Amino acid sequence: MEPVANAGSKARRVTAVAAWTACGTFIGLGAYVATASNALSYASDDPKACINCHVMNSMYASWQRGSHAKVANCNDCHVPHDSVARKYWFKANDGLRHSTVFTLHQEPQVMRPIPESRKVIQENCVRCHTATMSSVKFPHDAQRWCTDCHRSTPHGSVHSISSAPNAAVPRLAPVTPDWMTGLKKP
Repeated sequence: MEPVANAGSKARRVTAVAAWTACGTFIGLGAYVATASNALSYASDDPKACINCHVMNSMYASWQRGSHAKVANCNDCHVPHDSVARKYWFKANDGLRHSTVFTLHQEPQVMRPIPESRKVIQENCVRCHTATMSSVKFPHDAQRWCTDCHRSTPHGSVHSISSAPNAAVPRLAPVTPDWMTGLKKP
């Protein structure tokens, strides 16, 4: 009888080691991906977080040289401001969508906001420009989006990811850990 009890005990140990190894691997890979993608930067309001993805370089460069750069950062226009919970829920969902699109190389050649983002941008235009909005008369009392008339604010009129291939944007820190640098072959 004792060999059967030992076999069960050994199987539990093997299962426990396999489970801990899988957990450790998952946590380690998650930490590496979070470090390599500079994931914590997305929780900030720093506009440089937006250029972690090279496809946003032209948007960053056009914003940086426009009038909004003096008074607003990316999040002032592109995330909700009615509650902290909604802001970070929106950022998490948008970030997951962006990372999926960019990882699968499905980014569009011309950048346009999705309907959810367009609604948030409109809310923020009205939030910042309430005084101006009160004097605006829309033709035929039609409801219009601010970007219907102001489509070049603040990113200019060309929205192709190749519109500013040599845009002067801040260089990002390398994501390769120091211990891996020595492993690269010349």
